[in-house]
Amino acid sequence: MEIRKIMCCCGQGLGSSMIVGMNVEKVLQKLGIKGVSVEHTAIGEITEGSADLFVVGKDLEPQVTHLKNKIILDQLMDLNEMETKLREKFGL
Repeated sequence: MEIRKIMCCCGQGLGSSMIVGMNVEKVLQKLGIKGVSVEHTAIGEITEGSADLFVVGKDLEPQVTHLKNKIILDQLMDLNEMETKLREKFGL
């Protein structure tokens, strides 16, 4: 599946999801991946079709078991973990 939209999610959709979204954009840029929009929202606002890939912290994993394509971050601010998991999702 082609990834064109990534949704970063946290409890309220304001703090950590916004920072994670900025970090996703940094990693995508580092990897030379273009044409992917990155947004952030509250965990309660997402549905399966609202993005191609969802990024959430480990604390919210039980709330996204229904989503097929997701990245669960053990450490929200760890750029190395983010890069490793994005490389895997993009087949790099």
